[in-house]
Amino acid sequence: MGKILVVSDSHGSSDLLFGLKEKVRDADLLIHCGDSELTPDDPALEGFQVVKGNCDYYGQFPNELLLEFEGLRILVVHGHHHSVKNDLLKLAYKAEETRADIVCFGHSHVFGAEMIGSILFLNPGSVRLPRLRSERTYVTLETAGNTIVMNVFDYDSGEIEDLKSVFTFHKM
Repeated sequence: MGKILVVSDSHGSSDLLFGLKEKVRDADLLIHCGDSELTPDDPALEGFQVVKGNCDYYGQFPNELLLEFEGLRILVVHGHHHSVKNDLLKLAYKAEETRADIVCFGHSHVFGAEMIGSILFLNPGSVRLPRLRSERTYVTLETAGNTIVMNVFDYDSGEIEDLKSVFTFHKM
């Protein structure tokens, strides 16, 4: 069993990232899907696996990461190179190419999670500047056997119960 914190689009706020690390102290893996607008050596990013977003001008972050966690392959991108504001087709091709089980991305500032085939596509929304909803969202994923429990949180008021979901993976 393990826990992953997934956040995106914090746009220059060190305070929000320090706050998240306090709120989710038991996370085993911290993922930032880009547009932190911080330098790689900023203490707020310590412990995070970070990719480069379209607003990350202050340092060299990779455009993508492929992580292994609890038997799962996790592809992390920001999404601007994959046209995620239009559809997930390019990102789905990349997920297939990398044999990802989970794809974490941002860019649109809109929370979304869906299984396409056997791949979970997860956009945690924006913890700073949300669109289409008022909550400043971030996500935790908890692995348990062949399932993942996804919990969605508003930074200010806690868990958003009606967005909690369970996803089953057959290759774990």
